[in-house]
Amino acid sequence: MAETPTVQFLGAAGTVTGSRHLVRAGGRAVLLDCGLFQGPKPLRERNREHFPFAPRSLDAVVLSHAHLDHSGALPLLVKAGFRGPVFCTPGTADLLGPLLRDAAHLQEEEAAHANRHGYSKHRPALPLFTAADAEAVFPLLRRQPYGESFPVAPGFAATLRRAGHILGSASVELRVDGTHPVTLAFSGDLGRRGHPILRAADPVPAADVVLVESTYGDRTHPPDPSSEVARVIREAVERGGAVLVPAFAVGRTQELIWMLRKLEDAGAIPPVPVYIDTPMGIDVTDLFCRHPEDHTLDMAELMDAGRCPLCCRQYHLTRTPAESKALNDRTGPLVIVAGSGMVTGGRILHHMRRRLPDLRTTVLLVGYQAEGTRGRALQYGADAVTIFGERVPVRAKVETVHGLSGHADRDDLLAWMGGFSRPPQVVCAVHGEPGPARGLAEAVRTRFGWDVRVAADGETVPLS
Repeated sequence: MAETPTVQFLGAAGTVTGSRHLVRAGGRAVLLDCGLFQGPKPLRERNREHFPFAPRSLDAVVLSHAHLDHSGALPLLVKAGFRGPVFCTPGTADLLGPLLRDAAHLQEEEAAHANRHGYSKHRPALPLFTAADAEAVFPLLRRQPYGESFPVAPGFAATLRRAGHILGSASVELRVDGTHPVTLAFSGDLGRRGHPILRAADPVPAADVVLVESTYGDRTHPPDPSSEVARVIREAVERGGAVLVPAFAVGRTQELIWMLRKLEDAGAIPPVPVYIDTPMGIDVTDLFCRHPEDHTLDMAELMDAGRCPLCCRQYHLTRTPAESKALNDRTGPLVIVAGSGMVTGGRILHHMRRRLPDLRTTVLLVGYQAEGTRGRALQYGADAVTIFGERVPVRAKVETVHGLSGHADRDDLLAWMGGFSRPPQVVCAVHGEPGPARGLAEAVRTRFGWDVRVAADGETVPLS
């Protein structure tokens, strides 16, 4: 390959969403992740823009994992003409079904709601993508196990290595042939060391260029968040109100339920009704039984003993819209877990509109809240938020528990990079807001003395 290989950052550079990294070499092009932008309006509007490359010209997509900020633009890519393979782990392929179908359903539902009530600036409001667009993705999926090299396109080969973030999450080791072969390592989203459910991330042996996430690159997580969760639940029970937990259906919901069950068993919290108001979260929990390669739970033994570790004592599943709406008539104390994790859509919005004005309500934020999201506004003390075009006063108590994040912190990220057998030529901090990305870059320079930069949106970096 005479052409100098390059990687271009088309998302998740200066922000934590819209993961899209385009690798070009020898007239070929491979896209690492194809995620949606979330957060401030200027970012969200990028989802409706044309891709800055011809989708038909792509040879392949390689996914790190199924979260929508890494996979949610696949329906748009296919709609725009892409017909190549989408490589991912079996766990990711299984998760994409419920995730993309649910995202399409919510898009269609919210567009219809906006048209009925007339609060959209667009006439008519249209979904970003439809259920049919989502279905068109699935025939393109190609399942690849961890740790085995496979061809991606002429001149490209990849190996997926466990990342420990959610079921099926992977780091991508991408090798580019040529006169001077080069290896790029893309961390994807890395999980925390010592995660109570998921297996730890596997190291990448060596790489010339490293793209590393930096969501929490400037800080460390508290060692054990369970005591904080217990305090929040106990205080909410004393007030007799509802606890609203906006949680990602993949990963965070399962870990939270596991923790509540442990706290109940230990007597740290009283038994309280827990409603899992996310059909996708229910389906995803079932997938844990099908993917033992990713978790440390002995599901067979626990289920045989009648002790499902992902169920609380008073555990209720609400699948239908009618069952979800019926929760409005439930009085506290109770816990409602619903998507989305950053309060950008989904059933949690209906519960927020109904219960945020109530002083007895507690909002428990258990994951990262990106800039420009309702979750970030609540976290920073907003006295009102806009939901379905209506300004809803916030009288509820808002609590944040950081230790439940599924993302690696600074020390976890440094430990992962310490697994390389030789120093890379350059490290690029991606998937982080400017402060955390700069913080991780400085930590890498201090710890390893490596050449490290913060990725800039639209920037192209040579892989040699």
